[in-house]
Amino acid sequence: MEELIKQVSEKAGITEEQARTAVQTVADYLKERVPAPYSSYIDRFMSGGGQGGGFMGGLGGMFGNK
Repeated sequence: MEELIKQVSEKAGITEEQARTAVQTVADYLKERVPAPYSSYIDRFMSGGGQGGGFMGGLGGMFGNK
Protein backbone atom coordinates (compact mmCIF):
# COMPACT_ATOMS: atom_id res chain seq x y z
CA MET A 1 0.00 0.00 0.00
CA GLU A 2 2.91 2.34 0.67
CA GLU A 3 3.93 2.26 -2.99
CA LEU A 4 0.40 3.18 -4.05
CA ILE A 5 0.29 6.01 -1.52
CA LYS A 6 3.61 7.35 -2.79
CA GLN A 7 2.39 7.26 -6.41
CA VAL A 8 -0.88 8.99 -5.55
CA SER A 9 1.02 11.63 -3.60
CA GLU A 10 3.43 12.31 -6.46
CA LYS A 11 0.90 12.26 -9.28
CA ALA A 12 -1.75 14.32 -7.46
CA GLY A 13 0.74 16.73 -5.91
CA ILE A 14 -0.54 16.10 -2.37
CA THR A 15 1.10 15.05 0.89
CA GLU A 16 1.52 11.37 1.68
CA GLU A 17 -0.96 11.74 4.54
CA GLN A 18 -3.56 13.15 2.12
CA ALA A 19 -2.78 10.35 -0.32
CA ARG A 20 -3.18 7.77 2.46
CA THR A 21 -6.63 9.17 3.22
CA ALA A 22 -7.56 9.08 -0.47
CA VAL A 23 -6.37 5.49 -0.94
CA GLN A 24 -8.20 4.33 2.20
CA THR A 25 -11.36 6.12 1.04
CA VAL A 26 -11.24 4.31 -2.31
CA ALA A 27 -10.61 0.96 -0.60
CA ASP A 28 -13.57 1.53 1.74
CA TYR A 29 -15.76 2.52 -1.21
CA LEU A 30 -14.82 -0.65 -3.09
CA LYS A 31 -15.42 -2.86 -0.04
CA GLU A 32 -18.95 -1.48 0.28
CA ARG A 33 -19.75 -2.29 -3.33
CA VAL A 34 -18.21 -5.71 -4.01
CA PRO A 35 -19.89 -8.94 -2.92
CA ALA A 36 -19.17 -9.61 0.76
CA PRO A 37 -16.73 -12.48 0.19
CA TYR A 38 -14.47 -10.19 -1.86
CA SER A 39 -14.15 -7.33 0.62
CA SER A 40 -11.52 -9.29 2.57
CA TYR A 41 -9.45 -9.53 -0.63
CA ILE A 42 -9.29 -5.75 -0.79
CA ASP A 43 -7.96 -5.60 2.77
CA ARG A 44 -5.39 -8.29 2.05
CA PHE A 45 -4.21 -6.68 -1.17
CA MET A 46 -3.98 -3.23 0.38
CA SER A 47 -1.74 -4.65 3.09
CA GLY A 48 0.62 -6.20 0.54
CA GLY A 49 -0.71 -9.76 0.55
CA GLY A 50 -1.76 -11.84 -2.42
CA GLN A 51 0.02 -13.10 -5.49
CA GLY A 52 2.97 -11.04 -6.57
CA GLY A 53 2.62 -8.91 -3.44
CA GLY A 54 1.01 -5.54 -3.25
CA PHE A 55 -2.28 -4.25 -4.46
CA MET A 56 -1.83 -4.72 -8.21
CA GLY A 57 -0.46 -8.25 -7.91
CA GLY A 58 -3.40 -9.13 -5.71
CA LEU A 59 -5.90 -7.75 -8.20
CA GLY A 60 -4.50 -10.06 -10.86
CA GLY A 61 -5.03 -13.05 -8.56
CA MET A 62 -8.53 -11.91 -7.71
CA PHE A 63 -9.45 -11.89 -11.39
CA GLY A 64 -7.89 -15.26 -12.19
CA ASN A 65 -4.41 -14.27 -13.41
CA LYS A 66 -1.60 -16.41 -12.09
